[in-house]
Amino acid sequence: MSLRVVYCGTPDFAVPALETLARLPAIDGQSIELVAAYTQPDRPAGRGKKLTASPIKQAALELGLPVEQPPTLRDEAAQQTLAAYQPDLLVVAAYGLILPPAVLEMPRLGAINIHASLLPRWRGAAPINRAIEAGDAETGITIMQMEAGLDTGPMWHKSVEPIHADDTAATLHDRLAPLGAMALIEALPKIIAGDESPESQDPDQACYASKLTKAEGRVDWREPAALIERRVRAFNPWPVAQTEFECHPLRLWGARVVDGHEGAPPGQVVALTDDGFVVQTGEGGLELTRVQRAGGKPVSAADFARGRALEGVMLGG
Repeated sequence: MSLRVVYCGTPDFAVPALETLARLPAIDGQSIELVAAYTQPDRPAGRGKKLTASPIKQAALELGLPVEQPPTLRDEAAQQTLAAYQPDLLVVAAYGLILPPAVLEMPRLGAINIHASLLPRWRGAAPINRAIEAGDAETGITIMQMEAGLDTGPMWHKSVEPIHADDTAATLHDRLAPLGAMALIEALPKIIAGDESPESQDPDQACYASKLTKAEGRVDWREPAALIERRVRAFNPWPVAQTEFECHPLRLWGARVVDGHEGAPPGQVVALTDDGFVVQTGEGGLELTRVQRAGGKPVSAADFARGRALEGVMLGG
């Protein structure tokens, strides 16, 4: 008999694992049958707000898989539809919907999650961003057995990925997505065999990766340059760090920590450089290297500064 798998995911992050599962003929002699993909309903996107399928829906249709898009899995009809697929295992990656206990208990092997952190660090919605913001040296993928709590379940496998000094949330995401697929394949033999138990998480080591908000992108120049620089990278591509210049938003796409000018107020442009310009912070200076004015495209900060008398100008509201 084959192992019947239902895959649940929504964004780009979840696509490599779905495609890997679809190509996987067997694990330790156990054939894998991917029977359906679950993803969130189509959402309005783009300037025209046209209904757009999620990356997982697009990938699943290309693979010839049935696609289900219930707005919730809490109601009985949605649970009956899932039960009709007779799944032995649910594989979940950034699905975005809560799986109630009745769903978690439905498959013989339960549900496993491909989580983008080294649990128990960074449980929650934005683990990639929060790891960069906090200055972590490494992150990774945890394959976790799901339970009712938020990312609290026992762990089957971990794969470590270093965080580079120039990593943004986008670049780190693009390395973790295929790593998630590899980690899943490495974890599945243990899960299928059933002769090992996953490792429990230490709750004392847990921290919460709260969902990003647009308001978080606003820079407070009184904070240290090192923290602001990490947020510039952590909030790329969304919500994007920004400040105010001449009463208009100025988005910050690139920055590095440099020496500041002691005595200058936070938010003041204190120097021009070959690569941009330096803003004084509460601790040190921050050299802006790539910026974007409202309605414009991202440009080098050096090009932005050219022809403008920036020294002494105050940024921020």
